[in-house]
Amino acid sequence: MDSITQVALGASLAGAVAGKTLGRTALVIGAGLGTLPDLDVIIDYGSAVANFTQHRGFSHSLFILVPLAVLLAWLLWRWRPQLSFPRWLTLTALVLVTHPLLDSFTTYGTQLFWPLGPPVALSSIFIIDPLYTLPLIVGCLVFLVRPPARRALVTGLALSTLYLGWTLSAQQVVTERIKPALVEAGLEAPRLLVQPMPFNTVLWRATALTEDQHVEIVTGVFEGDTPLSLEFLPRDPDLARAVSGFPEAQRLDWFTRGFLNYRLNNGEVMATDIRLGIPGAHPFTFVLAEERNGRLQPVTSERTARPPVNPEALGLLWSRLTGATPALCLASLATPAPGQRC
Repeated sequence: MDSITQVALGASLAGAVAGKTLGRTALVIGAGLGTLPDLDVIIDYGSAVANFTQHRGFSHSLFILVPLAVLLAWLLWRWRPQLSFPRWLTLTALVLVTHPLLDSFTTYGTQLFWPLGPPVALSSIFIIDPLYTLPLIVGCLVFLVRPPARRALVTGLALSTLYLGWTLSAQQVVTERIKPALVEAGLEAPRLLVQPMPFNTVLWRATALTEDQHVEIVTGVFEGDTPLSLEFLPRDPDLARAVSGFPEAQRLDWFTRGFLNYRLNNGEVMATDIRLGIPGAHPFTFVLAEERNGRLQPVTSERTARPPVNPEALGLLWSRLTGATPALCLASLATPAPGQRC
């Protein structure tokens, strides 16, 4: 999740655990601990793909954060012994562990069990969702005005947690709705990713992949039996196979669970993570190889410039969210003409 959300979550937890004893200092400590795992972004791992796939790695691992919580609790107890060591440990453990757990609900991928196993990505909430964050912020503001305000903090935490539960339920509803449409289109066992569109959990995007097909669907959780519009996008399986032996291509495939599209541009092989962003505006594209004497050779990966944000995107998203627009084509970020499909 975004930094503001992690700060609000950490401050809320710390205030609920220790606000009565530490006062406003508890919020400051919780906010600091809440941002601690994300400091891994300052590390340069040597290539664009390495930086991309190592983020939310060791610093988000439960195997690292649990011992770190014990160490920090001991140090903080030595500093402020009026709060018992068990309470300090409760504070540090809750704040540090909930950070990666919350991140795992997003699509990016969180290596909860680094160095073991693949990233965890439940993909049920967008990286910025005001409905999750606002109850936490309100609780913290009430605390700042009238500490310790434990009831306000706990209420904010409860509402945000219930909202997370709602995101999983909504995701399941959408998943069950789009499966028959995929079977009808001939995609009986595709890799499937269902995630919310930006800033909400009412409008959802489903991405289905086979070796040579890429299908996108946008649908609302409350749209019932409304016919689905399937958008078919091209893939290049031959190019994907050509680079499949390159270490950075393998690393990227592992991290994204195969949700990649490859293209050849001016002799360079580019791999795009199609989970994040939308077609035509994916933020993570990497140069992995280049043509030399008619053969593809791996290169130290570089990230290409992020596509500019379409100024009409938010308006179209709102129009589709409210039902004013019955369909939205992601590749063109436009609505199809009456009687036509994406």
